[in-house]
Amino acid sequence: MKVLVSGASVAGPAVACWLGRYGYDVTVVELAPALREGGYAVDFRGSVNREVLSRMGVLEELQARQTGGSPMRFVDEHGRQLLHLPGEFAGGDLEVLRSDLSRVLYEHSRDRASYRFGDSIARLTEHAGGVDVRFESGIEETYDVVIGADGMHSIVRRLAFGPEKDYVRHLGYYIACWDLPNTLGIGTDALMYNVPGRLASVGADRRDPARAGAMVVFRSPELPYDRRDREQQKAIVVAAFAGLGWHVPELLAGLPTATDVYFDSISRVDVDRWSAGRVVLLGDAGYGATVGGMGTSTAVVAAYVLAGELATSGGDYRAAYRRYEERLRKPVAKTQSGGSRTGKFLAPGTRFGIAARNRLLSQPFLLNRMLQLGNTVSELIELDNYSVVQ
Repeated sequence: MKVLVSGASVAGPAVACWLGRYGYDVTVVELAPALREGGYAVDFRGSVNREVLSRMGVLEELQARQTGGSPMRFVDEHGRQLLHLPGEFAGGDLEVLRSDLSRVLYEHSRDRASYRFGDSIARLTEHAGGVDVRFESGIEETYDVVIGADGMHSIVRRLAFGPEKDYVRHLGYYIACWDLPNTLGIGTDALMYNVPGRLASVGADRRDPARAGAMVVFRSPELPYDRRDREQQKAIVVAAFAGLGWHVPELLAGLPTATDVYFDSISRVDVDRWSAGRVVLLGDAGYGATVGGMGTSTAVVAAYVLAGELATSGGDYRAAYRRYEERLRKPVAKTQSGGSRTGKFLAPGTRFGIAARNRLLSQPFLLNRMLQLGNTVSELIELDNYSVVQ
């Protein structure tokens, strides 16, 4: 079976790794000219996530690259601590940089899959014998199935299911991250400063203390902007945080020269059915949440399930898609729901909300309950032992 996977971030290389082991003819197409560098850290929690990473043969490599999790210290304008959250609150059992995860998955799949960088899907035409695909480069090929693993702003979903506005719901916040010189002498703990509806954060790079990573979150109605125009996005961030104290002026001063800027709305994706004919959605393209919804670890587990169901379906992709969705729909809905609370948690809209969050999470019992809940949710997916051809 000839398979096209759109997207080479996490879900795409993960499913390509498994499908390649099953003997499929896999091509991964990625709009970016190369694997993306930078990006924030992502985490894995619980035995199910660890088991899938172990079966892939990447667990030890990722453990060697783990960040260890970054404690979070919420402070006031003068740097006085208001709330401390331990590293495992955001880092789970295993935390790695998204770029490191992507690189490891790519290296484990590239011998079994063909990667085409700097190209994208322009048109999908399904017929009885497969899916005719025209790429932006002008290349035309036919595939048996197409997997959309190209994120919240999925091209595959738009072409096969309909416009983004029908599936992506804005949750009232935006998030931006960038790197900059660590001229402030910040340590590796993430320092976080709030005013109502806004959060600014900075922490040193664990590998290079001379560099630091900035993150901001701000409350806003949906904004019109060009997703490929980084200068426009930088201007939006500057306008949203102009006039704030603490370290905000220094963070904004590093933004104009930052080359690796991430900017997006905090949103979630809801698709009634994850497949349409021979096309199926995987990860954020079908059930994503920008941040806080365990999207990365869920996508890695879902890639294992989708590939396994395809491999055991005897070529019946419809049955494979049905079983894939039946196994994951309910667990994914629970993990995804966490993303709906992220913006409100990081940047409460009122001073009372900020104080209430700090007060409640300063109580060890409530903090431990939240940590336990994250692990419990991640254990909801049951794994089959799909037979793998090495």
